[in-house]
Amino acid sequence: MKDAIVIIPTYNEIENIELIVRAVLSQEGNFHILVVDDNSPDLTALKVKALQKTFKDRLFLLQRQSKTGLGTAYIAGFKWCLEQGYDYIFEMDADFSHDPNDLQKLYKACKQDGADVAIGSRYVKGVNVVNWPMSRVLLSYFASKYVRLVTGMKIHDTTAGFVCYKKHVLERINLDRIEFVGYAFQIEMKFKAYLQQCNIVEVPVIFTDRTRGKSKMSSGIISEAIFGVIKMKLKSIFNKSQHAA
Repeated sequence: MKDAIVIIPTYNEIENIELIVRAVLSQEGNFHILVVDDNSPDLTALKVKALQKTFKDRLFLLQRQSKTGLGTAYIAGFKWCLEQGYDYIFEMDADFSHDPNDLQKLYKACKQDGADVAIGSRYVKGVNVVNWPMSRVLLSYFASKYVRLVTGMKIHDTTAGFVCYKKHVLERINLDRIEFVGYAFQIEMKFKAYLQQCNIVEVPVIFTDRTRGKSKMSSGIISEAIFGVIKMKLKSIFNKSQHAA
């Protein structure tokens, strides 16, 4: 049965990939995994292929030729999962910053409680972040406040990367028109769902910074998020005025 699948984008995650695969597939329920690997030099994809022998029909691999951004990796993953007919499609990092035990909470929010989009939220109940320097906590927290102010979305953690989408949400969003490739991609996806008047809920989770491997955060990613949000909001207003005319 093709019910729930977790997309895990990877680039040089050899230290984490086996651990995260085993942790996700040991959860209650019949979760599947799609690893989207961007031609990792550390041979992450080779490790996934070896694990596929153990987790036949539950672990899948989509290999891309180059590293072209988180957003494009997820878009490729979304399209693959929709083609395969999965009903609940998750975004999740490979580095255990998202706790696999919380997958059930997001799944329940969509499957049983009527959410169209369930966000694993760091900020819906205070600040639940572990092992981040205070500067990064403040940057992330106020970035989400800024996005909330500009877009009008009633979401506390707009940059969250731990999300469950119901299939129909991704079917209604034109994935080929998603513009952002870095962390602003996470904001854009939520904004597109918000414009579709989807029922978006936040589920409180604790975010723990990676202990193995290297972070992919950069100043370019942050600036894309800051300036891209204004452009995204203005475009939505312009499109609305065009339709009203």
